[in-house]
Amino acid sequence: MLVITTPNIEGKRITKYYGLVSGEAILGANIFRDFFAGIRDIVGGRSAAYEEELRKAKAIAVKEMEELAQAMGANAVVAVDIDYETIGQSMLMVTACGTAVYFE
Repeated sequence: MLVITTPNIEGKRITKYYGLVSGEAILGANIFRDFFAGIRDIVGGRSAAYEEELRKAKAIAVKEMEELAQAMGANAVVAVDIDYETIGQSMLMVTACGTAVYFE
């Protein structure tokens, strides 16, 4: 499954548009990771725990979107947009959406 952020596939022709597909992931960050991330934020540096959680959530959201597109008969998702949000104090939400298409 080809997943791209552009609306067209260079050198290919999109022959069918299936419509909007999306995938969502909401993950909670561990309280101990939250504590250590807070300390790291105070002294500076990157929070590896949060970065890992974001990568996991993105992978889940994109995979869910791909599976939905594949079930429709698509072989690509174009114009993909990925959004990151926080919910409450320690929940991470990632949404991936795009247009399911068939290309030749």
